[in-house]
Amino acid sequence: MNIIKRNGTEAVFDRQKIVNAITKANNSVNLEARMKKEFIDAIAADVEGKATEHMDALNVEDIQDMVVFDLMKYSPVVASSYIKYRHTRELVRKANTTDDKIFALVNLTNEEAKQENSNKDPVINSTQRDYMAGEVSRDITQRLLLPKDIVDAHKDGIIHFHDTDYYAQREHNCCLVNLEDMLQNSTVISETLIEKPHSFYTACNITTQIIAQVASNQYGGQSFTLSHLVPFVDVSRKRIYAQLESELKAVGAHMDGQQKTIVTEIRLKDEIKRGIQTIQYQLITLMTCNGQAPFVTMFMYLDEAPEGRQRDDLAMLINEVFDQRIQGVKNEKGAWITPAFPKLIYVLDEDNIKEGTPYWDLTVKAARCTAKRMVPDYISAKVMKQLKKGSVYTCMGCRSFLTPEDGVLNPDGSRKFYGRFNQGVVTINLVDVALSSGKDMDKFWEIMEDRLELCHRALRCRHERLLGTPSDVAPILWQYGALARLKKGETIDKLLFGGYSTISLGYTGLYETCKYMTGRSHTDPEAKSFALSVMQKLNDKCAEWRAVENIAYSVYGTPLESTTYKFAKALRKRFGVIPGITDKNYITNSYHVHVTEKIDAFTKLSFESEFQRLSPGGAISYVEVPNMQNNIPAVLAVMQHIYENIMYAELNAKSDYCECCGFDGEIQIVEDKEGKLVWECPNCGNQDQDKMHVARRTCGYIGTQFWNQGRTQEIKDRVLHL
Repeated sequence: MNIIKRNGTEAVFDRQKIVNAITKANNSVNLEARMKKEFIDAIAADVEGKATEHMDALNVEDIQDMVVFDLMKYSPVVASSYIKYRHTRELVRKANTTDDKIFALVNLTNEEAKQENSNKDPVINSTQRDYMAGEVSRDITQRLLLPKDIVDAHKDGIIHFHDTDYYAQREHNCCLVNLEDMLQNSTVISETLIEKPHSFYTACNITTQIIAQVASNQYGGQSFTLSHLVPFVDVSRKRIYAQLESELKAVGAHMDGQQKTIVTEIRLKDEIKRGIQTIQYQLITLMTCNGQAPFVTMFMYLDEAPEGRQRDDLAMLINEVFDQRIQGVKNEKGAWITPAFPKLIYVLDEDNIKEGTPYWDLTVKAARCTAKRMVPDYISAKVMKQLKKGSVYTCMGCRSFLTPEDGVLNPDGSRKFYGRFNQGVVTINLVDVALSSGKDMDKFWEIMEDRLELCHRALRCRHERLLGTPSDVAPILWQYGALARLKKGETIDKLLFGGYSTISLGYTGLYETCKYMTGRSHTDPEAKSFALSVMQKLNDKCAEWRAVENIAYSVYGTPLESTTYKFAKALRKRFGVIPGITDKNYITNSYHVHVTEKIDAFTKLSFESEFQRLSPGGAISYVEVPNMQNNIPAVLAVMQHIYENIMYAELNAKSDYCECCGFDGEIQIVEDKEGKLVWECPNCGNQDQDKMHVARRTCGYIGTQFWNQGRTQEIKDRVLHL
């Protein structure tokens, strides 16, 4: 049995250390108050027994809490001495809380950091540098920048104050890059003027540099739309045609107009292939200052381009994106694998959703790509227009959606989306609210009110941290078009109000909350109304705060990654193991149907669509599917159901590779001899993570660097929906 030390490293549980600590406390009190040695041994044995029963490795504080509990029964005087010594040591540690954690990072012994982000490799220097800076930021944030009650609630898993490792700096979360403005009206990168490109290929190169710069100046995801590159297709077409005419004249050859057009299109397609390849390979191989490839989403919506040649050109770009993603990328062994980024989103609409529509063939290719590489994800234009005031636009990163504010407009009067951003997220642990109520419904709503106000104050901290930020801190964002064109020295304050940017109230564990309070899953008609009322409460509070403060609060289905494990452990610590509620190493993301619940894909998507409507600041639904590469009609059937029923959804296929035997299928999760979940090739038994490539959808995006035990168990428990 292992324990987790304060610096994040794991160590073997040693009962003698408990004996030694109690003995020191015992020796410090008066002789008549001292305990006999057999009592000390009994306490140590009792603590060891309790620790062994836990599902996961306990941390040092958990062990010490158990010791105090037992000491109070045997000798309150010794318990007081033990508590005093413990408090003294805590004060010493607080004088410098980061050293041990940083050394553990450098020495590669911090187990928590190793599995914090499934797209970061903690071994490489750039990631370590980011994590080290993050530890300093987290320490400063918790000791100096945030109110104590918010810090304590965060530590106890009552709420989650996201991205404390970036809070010390004045950075925002995620955004929609205004690529059109930057490409058409020039931008500046590293004090170098980048003028309007004269070819599609150059536009693609500039796009990747913009994305890298944006990623290095914020901590969340970013999205851009492929339609902003479309005008440069015709720029290249005209350039190629003129160049061809010049070549023909130089050699004295002749072609008629039709022949010139054919040759031009052949050359143009080659440039498009190289341009899209540039975007894919540069985004995969670029390393930002965050220690990972840019977290970027590519949006593909045919109707963003005018009908006719431009829309056909956009279709040509999308087709090339699918071709290259289906192929994949080669790893160091030369095997074709699934890249995590860029994430792809394809919009389903009237002109591509049914056989016989103009772009049906493109949708079929999208289905093939999903079956092979797990992307694209799908947005239904039909449903989104119903929910977003007639607008269709992409999310910022993996799921955070802007609100279609009437007051945020482009110069032509259309609603503005590109150039807007999200200020940050604070998540309420709904399961803790439920368990704290003891199933008393009146008490549940009272606690909910208090916790939401706590979240509100925490969100205000995020907002006020950004107030006064000068545009100079990130010129690419605030001065040169990615998000705005502010003057040097001008603050970003006006962009924090009036709906230009959102700020997110996250939530998680709706299933467990409903299960505890009603005894039923929220898929049960008798419990569904309660679940919907919880969601409505979140929306009502956001509307209330927005009306008073003119800040765009919105409800956001939190994509828990490592936090799902943290919350599960915190709940067990506070409430013990409750069957069906706290008996797993994870809690359910947002409004999702529990991963173990047997439900078919179509029913699941239809059911979750009602909850997605009440999560306007961000949500995504998924269905878990087997290998679908030989059943594309089934994939298309799910896509058509998405179009008719739900705004934003994805299919979780499987895309793994074993380097030891060449197996190309699904790597399995099994228990090792110590009961730890590990990945194993079903063909050769390989369990070395360094010799396999596993890609799994984690929280709306694909992860490839493996996960902590909580998330790994959640992945293992997923049932198929198709």
